[in-house]
Amino acid sequence: MIRPLLILGAALSLTALAAALLSLVWTPYDITQMAIAQKLRPPSPAHWAGTDHFGRDIASMLMAGARTSLAVALVAVGIGMGVGVPLGLAAAARRGSWIDELIMRGNDLIFAFPSLVIAILITAVFGPSALNAIIAIGIFNIPVFARVSRAGALSLWTLDYIRAARVAGKSRTRISAEHILPNIANLLIVQGTIQFSLGILAEAGLSYVGLGAQPPTASWGRMLAEAQTFVTLAPHVALAPGLAIVATVLGLNLLGDGLRDALDPRLRGRVA
Repeated sequence: MIRPLLILGAALSLTALAAALLSLVWTPYDITQMAIAQKLRPPSPAHWAGTDHFGRDIASMLMAGARTSLAVALVAVGIGMGVGVPLGLAAAARRGSWIDELIMRGNDLIFAFPSLVIAILITAVFGPSALNAIIAIGIFNIPVFARVSRAGALSLWTLDYIRAARVAGKSRTRISAEHILPNIANLLIVQGTIQFSLGILAEAGLSYVGLGAQPPTASWGRMLAEAQTFVTLAPHVALAPGLAIVATVLGLNLLGDGLRDALDPRLRGRVA
C-alpha cells in the first residue's frame, strides 16, 4: 500500500543524507574561504542560497552543516540505543528486582536534567565541542531507549512461547537476545527515527548557544546564531539554515510515523 507521508519523509531524509555525503567530497565553494566583498548577497545563480556576513556560500555551508548535524545525531542515537536497549531488556527480564529498580531510578535521575543542562555540565569540564555535544545528547537518549525496550519486553515476557523457552532451560539473557529483541525491533526503529530528529534539534540548539561544534566546523545551529544580527538586513542568511532544520526534522518525523504504520500489524490496513 502506498503511504504518501512515508514517501515524503523518506525523500526529505534522503535529501539531507545525500547533501551530507556529497559534502565529504564536494561543495560548490570552500566553506573556509571568506570573500568580504561578496557578503550578504541574496540568492543568485552563482550562490544558490546567497552568502553570509563573511561572503561564504550558504549552500556550501548547509551541505557541510548537514554532515555535522546528521553525524552528531546518529552517533548520539547509537550511544543511546547501544546502552539503553540492553539496560531496558535487563530491567524487563528482572522485573520487580533490585536490578530493575536500580536501572529505572537511574533513568529517572537522568530525566531530571535536561540535555542542555547536561551539556553545560560536560562543557564546563571539557570545553565546548561536537564530541561533547554527542556525549550530552547520547546520555539523554539512554533512558528513552531503556524505557521503550523495557515496556516492549514486559509485554512479551508473559507470552506462551517465552514461557516455553524458559521451560527449555534458556537463560533470561539468551531469551532477551533471541526472542525479545527481534520482536521489539520495530519499536526501536521507530523510536530511533524520532530520537534522530530530536538529536538534530538538540545539536542545533547546543551549537546556537555555543556549546556544540566549533569553528571552522559548519553547523546549522551556529549559522542561525551568526545570522540573527543580520536577519532584517539579509533574511536569507537565517532562512536557509532554519528551513534546512525544519525540512530534515519534519522528514524524519514523517519517516518515523510511516514506519510505525508499516511495521505495526494493527495499522497495516490503514491508509497513511
